[in-house]
Order: sequence, then C-alpha cells, then structure tokens
Amino acid sequence: MTPGIGVAILGSTGSIGTTALRVLQRHRERFRVTALTAFSNAQLLREQAAASQAAYAEIVSNGRAACLVEAATRADVNIVLNAVVGAAGLDATLAALEAGKRVALANKETLVMAGHLVRGAMERGGGEIVPVDSEHSAILQCLTGRRRQDVRRVVLTASGGPFREWTPAQLEKATAEDALKHPTWRMGRKITVDSATLANKALEVIEAHHLFDLDFDQIDVVVHPQSVVHSFVEFVDGSVLAQLGAPNMELPILYALTHPERIHDDALAPYDPVALSPLTFERVRRRDFPALELGIAAGRMGGAAPAVYNAANEQAVAIFLEGGMTFTDIPRAIEAALDGASRLPSDSREALLSADRSARALVRERFA
Repeated sequence: MTPGIGVAILGSTGSIGTTALRVLQRHRERFRVTALTAFSNAQLLREQAAASQAAYAEIVSNGRAACLVEAATRADVNIVLNAVVGAAGLDATLAALEAGKRVALANKETLVMAGHLVRGAMERGGGEIVPVDSEHSAILQCLTGRRRQDVRRVVLTASGGPFREWTPAQLEKATAEDALKHPTWRMGRKITVDSATLANKALEVIEAHHLFDLDFDQIDVVVHPQSVVHSFVEFVDGSVLAQLGAPNMELPILYALTHPERIHDDALAPYDPVALSPLTFERVRRRDFPALELGIAAGRMGGAAPAVYNAANEQAVAIFLEGGMTFTDIPRAIEAALDGASRLPSDSREALLSADRSARALVRERFA
C-alpha cells in the first residue's frame, strides 16, 4: 500500500474541503488523499480527484448519500475530515468512530444533535474526534497536556458578524446579501448566515460542552471583531491561556490532522502582533441576537432539544437565503420549533432524526 496517512474529505468542494486539499498538497510526504465526496459540484470533484489521485470520489446528490459512510470507513482511510454541512454529516461521523478512525470534525452539527451517540461510538470503536473549528482547536491547543479539573472556564470568541453594529430596526430589514458579507472569514453560505445570527456560536457552545466535558456555566462568549484570538482558557488559579493567529482555517485544519504533534509549514505566515493590532473585545448583544440564547437553552435542556435547534436553524437559514423569510424570522422560527422539544424522545439515532424532520417541517409550514 502507498505509504502515508490516508485522509478522506467529506465535502471536498466546499470552503473547508478546498482549504484542506491545499494543506494536504503541501504535506504529501506525510499524508495522502484516499477518498473525496461532494454534494453536487461534479466538475470540481473530478478535478480534485485527478490532482490528488484519490482512489474514491463520489457525488452525494446522485442519490448516493451512502457514499459518505463508504468513504469514511474505507480500509485505506486513517483520518476522516468531515466538512459536510448540517445533520447530513451524522452517520459518517458515527461510522468512522465505530471503525476506529480519527474524525477531524468541521461538522459541528454532529455533536450538537447527537453528542451522547457520538461518545458511545467512540467508546465502542476506539475512534477519536479532533475539532477543526478555530475556536475549539484553540481550546484543545490550550488544554493539551493539562488536567481538566484545573479549568475554571473557557471563553469562545465571536467576530460579531456583519451586523455587529446594526440596530434592531436595521436587522429587521437585513437581506441575505447583507448577511453574507462577513468581515473577517470566508466561509460557506449557511455558516456565514449562522455567524450573522450568532446561531453558529450557540452551536459551538454545545460542541464545547461535549468535546471538553464542560458544564454550560463554564462556557462564555465574547465578541472579538478582529478574529485573531480564537478562544481563551481560564484555569482555577486565575491564569488565562489563549491561542492567537490570523483568521485562516489552514492552521486548525493542519493541527487536526497532526494533533498532538506540530509540523513545519512555510506557507503559514509568522504571527505579526503589530500588523494584527489592536485587539478589542465587546459583550454580546444577546437581546438583539436571540439565536445564541436559544441555542444555549437547548443545550441545557438536552435530549432532543439541540437536534431540534439545529434542524430549525438549518431550515430557517435555507428559507432566508431563498428570500422566503426575514433575517429576524430565523430566531423566531427556532423558538417556535423548540416549544415542546423537551417531550421528544432522544435515545436513538432514529429518534433524533425524527425530531430533526419534525422541526424542519414546522419551520416550513409556519414561516416559508
């Protein structure tokens, strides 16, 4: 077999997937791309497969959603980079962990909707999750080699998105074009809107709860417009560690592939504290961006509530991007779906997927 660590990229034609391929191209002596999947961009997928010499490449939208699991469980795959958007990434994550793979997880929805199932899959199969999100990568880098009982809290940073300084009246009139103008990151459409509503930060709070075994009272959020400090970890003695870097996903992707090791990469520019200054921080305007509090409340509620939150948000964002609802309707739709979520069963994958479908249907019927 060809030497090197085999990597499967699920969602290879998206923002994270294309960035990961650039990183992997620079480290061909250590990694090899063995499998690629994409949702619908067949032309780009063919180009990627030819350039990387991947043995497996498949399009999901051809009625081949099973290809995600197939790619994730191949014998020549050691690391699965899951960059699929939304709940569609769940089965591949579970299957990869059951098969003992490392999952470099950019699909935070997996942990949000089914954190307890993910933990069970890790225990049964011996797989592991290493986060790709810059905030969770930062926390991991600060915590590696340190005892969890020494942690007082973590602080996730949020850019504030394009509407950080908008008034409530302006938010009522915000368009999809406005929401997609993120000031510091270049991401896919759905996650960019999530950043504008702060739903993305709610998902990250729930993800941090599962990844690092933290109570929700130990997780805070602060607005940091420059997106240079990716997260803080405060310890019980008052010491605070932070991970800093330019807003570039190549570093957390590389670290997810090599953790706990670090390897040299000349393409990543040295940190320039003067050029990236000043660094400022603000409190979150929670009343104006209610999607954050709704998500944290869903996380505290547990059970099926996080899955409902995630599904309602996904559906609402899709409708908003199509022009079918207003920006401020997104949290209203989430709140409507969460009403009664505590009564839904959550003990199995099927129960969570049922809650997911019900939440999407409710949002479509009431708000589309």
